[in-house]
Amino acid sequence: MTPSLAQLKAALREEVRAKLGTLSSESQAGRGVKLRDRLLATESWKNAQSVLLFAPLADEPEVWPLAAACLAAKKILGLPRFAPAPAAYVAGQVRDLARDLAFGKFQIREPTATCPELPLAGFDLVLVPGVAFDLCGRRLGRGRGFYDRLLTGIRGLKCGVALDEQVVTEVPNTDLDVRMDVILTPTRWVKTGA
Repeated sequence: MTPSLAQLKAALREEVRAKLGTLSSESQAGRGVKLRDRLLATESWKNAQSVLLFAPLADEPEVWPLAAACLAAKKILGLPRFAPAPAAYVAGQVRDLARDLAFGKFQIREPTATCPELPLAGFDLVLVPGVAFDLCGRRLGRGRGFYDRLLTGIRGLKCGVALDEQVVTEVPNTDLDVRMDVILTPTRWVKTGA
């Protein structure tokens, strides 16, 4: 019997999380620095006037210092914010990291309700977390589809952010899974041709 798409995705999530579980926190921190340095050196970062960042969870690459870098460079900084109606993420503008953030529905840092909503089509660069990516731009998320729904409104460069252990040969997907334009890891910046 052939495994279903859901079973293939679940197995890949388990496999990648097991690989990440073998990394020390020091190793992950060092890789986060390399990843951020690689991004800051790209023309995509330098030319972006607006960036949609994400607040990383414990098992995601440490991109949070990019929030301060974004504001210091006078870029418009957006972060996903969960909107109860329609139970989806929108982008909220962050101007002050000390004042504009709170923990949201899933205990992830996000803009407060007082932060203005930004149009998704207006972002030049969008950094996207995932459990796994392949070099064709396919992304495996956490399984709820929130990011794929958010990404459908994006017109700017979609950049999958991962450690090298999260890049796999092939991510099973459907037409509803949004592809990345580039994949960023501590060791490479790959244009996917998506």
